[in-house]
Amino acid sequence: MDKYTVDRTGPKDQKDYGVGMRQQLDECIRLCLDCARACTETLAYCHEMGGEHVQPEHLRLLLDCEEICQLSAHYMLRGSEFHAQACGVCAQVCERCAEDCEQYDDDTTMAACAEICRDCAESCREMARMA
Repeated sequence: MDKYTVDRTGPKDQKDYGVGMRQQLDECIRLCLDCARACTETLAYCHEMGGEHVQPEHLRLLLDCEEICQLSAHYMLRGSEFHAQACGVCAQVCERCAEDCEQYDDDTTMAACAEICRDCAESCREMARMA
């Protein structure tokens, strides 16, 4: 471990994850953070585009997705006992966000956001089941 690597073994009373579970947890954290970033970037893109891209429901969903992804990642990073519940909600919100973004035909930015939202939803669903 170098000086920039965080020791994520956690407190002694934290759930002990095996190597396979640790890898899945790390991947889910990465996907949540990637999804949060994508939603933030897509939100800025939507503001630039205007028109149908700035429908209040759509913008709210992008914000909800960004925030629940951040929350889920943080819960997993610190080993919160509530991370499974957060991941379950995250999966639902990401799925809805993906569906909403897919409605914008022939828009590669929206398609990219939908794709990372679906990947995150799948990973979070699995994490919610495993915990």
